[in-house]
Amino acid sequence: MCSRTVIFIGAIALFAFSCQPQAEQGSESPNTSVTETEPATEEKTNEPVILFFGNSLTAGYGLDPSEAFSSVIERKLDSLGLSYQIVNAGLSGETTASGNTRLDWVLERQPVDVFVLELGANDGLRGISTEETRKNLNTMIDKVQETYPEAQIILSGMLVPPNMGPDYANEFQKIFPEVADNQDVALIPFLLEDVAGEPELNLPDGIHPTAEGHEIVANNVWEVLYPLLEVES
Repeated sequence: MCSRTVIFIGAIALFAFSCQPQAEQGSESPNTSVTETEPATEEKTNEPVILFFGNSLTAGYGLDPSEAFSSVIERKLDSLGLSYQIVNAGLSGETTASGNTRLDWVLERQPVDVFVLELGANDGLRGISTEETRKNLNTMIDKVQETYPEAQIILSGMLVPPNMGPDYANEFQKIFPEVADNQDVALIPFLLEDVAGEPELNLPDGIHPTAEGHEIVANNVWEVLYPLLEVES
């Protein structure tokens, strides 16, 4: 059976910050209310679930859902005959704080075998305290481990632009490898490796990858994800 993607949107009031052009990044956008929605109705299967939990980068902002990196991963799995259910729980504008709140709702409704945590970019763009970001990432990983002790967890690393100042950028960069090491989870060193800063691989806002950019992001994820999958030798 081929893998299948479910789009999963949790209920939370959030800032749509990450979806704004770069010129508007200095201020917060009005709150956007997202209606609580169950996953698309499908028959339950015994397929293991890979849940991608993140912000607009996971959601595939500005693109058709089939072009988001989670869908690219789905096609890679299908090509290898690997049966997994892919759940895209990306929500544009998400910070680690709002993600920590939404995660409770998601874990109550969605079993997880592999959890890919992609949050922190919006914290960095807003200059949120690195200690706050670190605390929220640790809390989310703890929640997944407590709810699904057998789940594999992958943390996605992120960088911030230099305009945030070198001290903040350096401290921010340290968060992800340190959390991954302390929690003993897998790490994607930098989700946007070979994509960030490449105009032809990003939408006009300079932040969100194009479909081609998502193909590269999917490869970055795949390098860490594939070794964790249950693959018959």
